[in-house]
Amino acid sequence: MPANQHEATKLRSSAMTSTDTRAEIPTITADAPLPPTFERLVLTGFMGAGKSTVGRLLAARIGWDFLDLDAHLEERTASTIPEIFALHGEARFRRLESSALASALHRRNTIIALGGGTPEGLTNRLLLEQTPGTFTIFLDAPFPTLFDRCVLQDIVRPVLSDPDAAHARFAARHPLYTRLAGITIETANLTPQETVEALLTQLKTTKTK
Repeated sequence: MPANQHEATKLRSSAMTSTDTRAEIPTITADAPLPPTFERLVLTGFMGAGKSTVGRLLAARIGWDFLDLDAHLEERTASTIPEIFALHGEARFRRLESSALASALHRRNTIIALGGGTPEGLTNRLLLEQTPGTFTIFLDAPFPTLFDRCVLQDIVRPVLSDPDAAHARFAARHPLYTRLAGITIETANLTPQETVEALLTQLKTTKTK
């Protein structure tokens, strides 16, 4: 067994089986807002996609909990992400991120917002693909739209200090987001609330394979 897959297997609960939940997607009915097999929804996408904003709105809309993976990691380590990078480096951060993700995927009735780089790790992708009851949604938009959103948020994001490098990172991650996603929501022309409604509508019209 490859090392990353072995690591992902160790991080998952021993009771969990390697099931790709995207293969079976029950139809949503008016009486059941989400398929009963869905235990958690995971939002992925690049920075500026609105994962945390949409995640909180979606959680409130369907009566679930919300968990931001970066905040979860910081709570578990009692350190900020910049502190972890500065003191221990990216490799250590990625290991802590995988551990935090495995912890988050034990939660039920939860909307989880991933960090933009979470899908880059093979261990993380295996956890997302093989943890039963997990359905991943890609919030997509063109890079210029995402870049402008980040600028308007007035949040310090060092990775955006070099727009060309940020665009290259976006291009490298985009296929990973697409691969993981059960559905993709194009958000460029949508407000966060409209994104939530579009997401729920698309879930309701998804047919069992």
